[in-house]
Amino acid sequence: MNRISEDIIEKIRGTIDIVDVVSEYVQLKKQGRNYFGLCPFHGEKSPSFSVSPEKQIYHCFGCGAGGNVFSFLMEIEGFSFLEAVQSAAKRTNIDIPEIETITEKTQTSTIAEKMVEAHELLKKFYHHLLVNTKEGSKPLQYLNNRGFTKETIENFTIGYAPSSKDFAIKFLHKRGFSYELLEQAGIAIKSQEGTFYDRFRNRIMFPIWDLQGNVIAFSGRIIEDGEPKYLNSPETTIFQKSKVLYGFHLARSHIRKKQHAILLEGFLDTIALHRAGISNAIATMGTALTDEQIRIIRRNVDQVIICYDSDKAGVEAAFRASEMLKDAGCEIKIAIMPDGYDPDDYISKFGETKFRTDVIGASVTLMGFKMQYYRRGKDLKDESDKISYIDNILREVSKLDKPVERDHYLRQLSEEFEISLDALKSQQFQVYKQNKKRDNSPVSRNNIANRPILQKRMLPAFHNAERLLLAHMLRDAEVASKVQNTLNGLFNIEEHSAIAAYLYAFYEEGNPPNVNALLSRIQEQNLQRMISELSMLTLNEEISELELSDYIKQVLNYPKMLKIKEKESERRDAERRNEYVMAAQIEMEIIKMRKELK
Repeated sequence: MNRISEDIIEKIRGTIDIVDVVSEYVQLKKQGRNYFGLCPFHGEKSPSFSVSPEKQIYHCFGCGAGGNVFSFLMEIEGFSFLEAVQSAAKRTNIDIPEIETITEKTQTSTIAEKMVEAHELLKKFYHHLLVNTKEGSKPLQYLNNRGFTKETIENFTIGYAPSSKDFAIKFLHKRGFSYELLEQAGIAIKSQEGTFYDRFRNRIMFPIWDLQGNVIAFSGRIIEDGEPKYLNSPETTIFQKSKVLYGFHLARSHIRKKQHAILLEGFLDTIALHRAGISNAIATMGTALTDEQIRIIRRNVDQVIICYDSDKAGVEAAFRASEMLKDAGCEIKIAIMPDGYDPDDYISKFGETKFRTDVIGASVTLMGFKMQYYRRGKDLKDESDKISYIDNILREVSKLDKPVERDHYLRQLSEEFEISLDALKSQQFQVYKQNKKRDNSPVSRNNIANRPILQKRMLPAFHNAERLLLAHMLRDAEVASKVQNTLNGLFNIEEHSAIAAYLYAFYEEGNPPNVNALLSRIQEQNLQRMISELSMLTLNEEISELELSDYIKQVLNYPKMLKIKEKESERRDAERRNEYVMAAQIEMEIIKMRKELK
């Protein structure tokens, strides 16, 4: 396989800023010299993911993930090292030679890239037909009548698929795309006779993007009567609904600026909100919110306003989504739509200003939404329904963390139903104790999902000594030289010996201490993680000769201690066999070996 030269890799590594790259995936906040955020590689509610701008590395103290910018891109995108370097090069506008590889993964990536390229060309083609041709005048007029401005049509590159059965695939085939690839990409359909034709015909075309803004699919709205009203691309190598948040690439910067996202159910609602100047709106692709989508949201923002349709399905979906987002650590509000409206319809009828003030501006807390949710279908004048409703609310109040919040909603219940506040507090406390008992049950405690990612434990003295030696060696070539002269590669833990070997070679080439540069030479993920963790340890700037000597002694003594344990076992065996002379001789050996440890 061809390789990118070390000089180019070094140039890319020295130019790119890991904080900028990680910020595309993780919401980072500066604390001291480093940046912290929620780890994108495992679910967590408290930030344990650290990025060092000084060292240009990252490390998660929860799951152990760590490395430099290349390893981050490899881990989060599933890239090979070569692909990670190429991706970093694009971000820094550094040109690298064309490289051909023969790995199966790269072949798959090449197919995916061709699929994206086909969608990008088709997006431009459809858009041109809509805004510049006579054939597109009717669908363009339809959009104008629905309130779509020229700016909106341009921003979302809305287009038009002509009624011809194979116009699009012929257009792409002439540009080198095989019909078989277009079928895999969801653009073409293969008939029983073996001929290919366009999936989308006589429809207004809405591109669907991935998180980076690449077109990966389409949704087409029929102009005349017919079914289905909306036709979406099938799931493909590049398009999985569960991983897509419509409009995210357009909304990301606005989400971070406003510190909250508005979550919708459909792409037309998203376009309507952007049209109304609400640019932090995103949407699922008409499916239930997924864990993958929540992770994407959580990387970028803490607060989410859910704005789903007002029908029963929309309310139920909002309830489920709110619970999932809350469990992921988000702060939730709900924008409640009036009966019979979705956001797009509401804006079309009442205008953008009224939507901003009366819907988004009037968003209620999650608990406020639940109080409305549990009222549905109940006659609160009926004693049975009233008690059922109060029980539901007390159960939800018991989940609230803040005493002030609990008191606030209990007082609301007390005033509305003229029930003693003390009685409500007493019953709520009983519910709380029941929940706590259930949470502390053996089943709950042993649940794998409740276990910490890393088992924090006290390390043996020699293990700690090796870690601290390596941490100082990463920062100081002179310390590494002293350790090499004394220990050479005689670390007791195999991974530590491997890291030391890489480090000795790195310094022998005349390189100054640089963890980021060292990581670029190491492909083993477990070693990258160890190095990033060690380099994040808090150490004294300099290590004293006494401290260095003590660490080295701990490392050298460990094999001797193992030998002493073996001898002690031999002595006990001799005693069990009543061979007391032999046992005494072994004991003398043990005493001599222990003296050598001092």
